[in-house]
Amino acid sequence: MQANLRCRLFSPITIAGVFFFIASSMLASESYLLMLTAAQLIFVPLMLQLLLETKRKYIMFNWMAMLSIFLLQVVPSSTGQMVLAFIYMTFTFFVACNGLKRFFQRGFTNWAEISIDIGMMYLFVGGLWFFAYMTGMDTGFSPLITWLTAIHFHYSAFLLPISLGFFGRLHESTWYRVIVPIILAGPILVAIGISLSPLLEIISVLLYIFAIYTLIVLAYETRFLSHLQAILIRLSFSALGITILFSLLYATYNSFGIWLVSIDFMLKFHGLFNCLIFGMLGVLGWVLVPPKTKQDVWNFPVSQIRGALKGAGKPHPGLVDDLSEFVDIKTLPKTIVHFYENTDKYRLFASVKWATWFKPFAVCYKLISTKLQQLNLPISSNRTEMTYQISTVDQTLDGRENPRAWIRQVKGNTVFVAIYSQHETKGRTYMNIALPLPYSSMIGILQLEAIEGSLILSSEGESDAGIYLAAGKALLKLPLSEHFVINETMAGVLTAQHKMRIFGIPFLHIDYTIDQK
Repeated sequence: MQANLRCRLFSPITIAGVFFFIASSMLASESYLLMLTAAQLIFVPLMLQLLLETKRKYIMFNWMAMLSIFLLQVVPSSTGQMVLAFIYMTFTFFVACNGLKRFFQRGFTNWAEISIDIGMMYLFVGGLWFFAYMTGMDTGFSPLITWLTAIHFHYSAFLLPISLGFFGRLHESTWYRVIVPIILAGPILVAIGISLSPLLEIISVLLYIFAIYTLIVLAYETRFLSHLQAILIRLSFSALGITILFSLLYATYNSFGIWLVSIDFMLKFHGLFNCLIFGMLGVLGWVLVPPKTKQDVWNFPVSQIRGALKGAGKPHPGLVDDLSEFVDIKTLPKTIVHFYENTDKYRLFASVKWATWFKPFAVCYKLISTKLQQLNLPISSNRTEMTYQISTVDQTLDGRENPRAWIRQVKGNTVFVAIYSQHETKGRTYMNIALPLPYSSMIGILQLEAIEGSLILSSEGESDAGIYLAAGKALLKLPLSEHFVINETMAGVLTAQHKMRIFGIPFLHIDYTIDQK
């Protein structure tokens, strides 16, 4: 803990930030402006030191940004101030790009890391509003409201999501997964409410209050890495519980003219409370003992085929050579095992059922999928036969073990081109399926289980299981999941149910009937 304090609090960047802040406080025309200056010179650089590698590029950007913020206090010309504000805005753009890069390396998984990613991206919005304020740009709001929006995106949209992400590295629960999206959406909803609708502002603040107070409860139930860290972070979150109530009173005054809470009061109490207690104590708490990420690094093999299928060769009998490599087949009907190892001996009938809410999207996508000849499912739910062929694929082009392509068609139109392979992680063998797309490939990693005579294939499993998008070197986990259940209904006849969800919401259900030719 002491080593972290010495490393972060006494780093050249932190010392320079404190020095610039003290100097700025002597030159500032209005004391309330220092709340944003504190974030720009101290809180943001400190938090970023816990997230970004101290490479030369980052250090250079950070020094330029801090120097620019300080020089804004002494440079009188409007052109000079515009250039300096632009330098700081460029720094926030650099931070946002790093947040986006983090997200693309992982995708829609691990709410703690997503919160950090979004916080880094939000900082650029704060940089844009700060630039607008310093240059006198006409935003449709008064200069004070423009400045308040800039500070809003430095504290509520940057510091809070980052702090929430660090907290998520220590705490996992259903309630945490509920409040994270509310808090991440909060800055945008509140900003929209302030701009367009006082009623929406009140609703967004009420949601925010629910999420903040839930976070406070979770913080008091969580074991932190040190006793001092627990005190600081709990005080930091508790401060939000107080200041958010005054935000509600202010929003209510704007809407109904009751419970007078003025801008002046919000600046003196709300702003100062957030700056000193939420900001300063929260940053110190995480600097004491920064929690390490729990995100696993994916290193399973990924198909290198992009666009149209390449390297298809001679016919192959089955999707797998030996199903027992994936699952214990002793409890499975022999027909299921035979189907996977000798797929070409079966006929396949399908009935596609789109969720009502998703049908407009399915119709629009149909215009694209018809040309792509990939994921080209029928809109109609009528039962139809899918003809297919299975062919080997050149392993040197695909890059995975023994790939083979399952090409399915309906009435001469290609529906799916799926390249099957497999890999092993931590003693479990996964089905590794690639669906080539333009300049990318969708990757489905399925975990297999035999339960009461049924074969279950699911992307909602352990370790590698999931649905990903591979583009270049990036591997992005998508908010999609799929679940297959295969049963034998009578001798030689199988049925399969294929369900897909997006963000946990069902949108596709396919019923298959499989029988021997």
